[in-house]
Amino acid sequence: MKPTGRGRWIACCPAHEDKHPSLAIRETDDGKVLVHDFGGCSVYDVLFSVGLQVQDLFPPSPGPREILRTAKMPFSYADALRCISFEALLAATAACNLGNGVALGDKDRARLLQASTRINHALEVCGCR
Repeated sequence: MKPTGRGRWIACCPAHEDKHPSLAIRETDDGKVLVHDFGGCSVYDVLFSVGLQVQDLFPPSPGPREILRTAKMPFSYADALRCISFEALLAATAACNLGNGVALGDKDRARLLQASTRINHALEVCGCR
């Protein structure tokens, strides 16, 4: 990780093989951490690869402010449902392939695991977990 300014860093993305740093990390004045991978990995992929969750990017707030922070969704329900729909389609396709005797390769199994992770994250965003 290399600092690029006050509260800013750039690093190789842990979610994919990165030859050149593509991950931008920034800490805001209110303690939030912003993450963006210019290589195309989602925030969920980046966080999952290092064992973190989205709520880890936000500082804890004491008292009544905590209620307001948790009530505020970072994504809309429609976005979460679109994510679940796409990942479920991917899982159904893999299930059909297995049912037809088509073996899943290493990349397919890894992507299926990623689909499961993304579905669980979408459920967390909606407050279902």
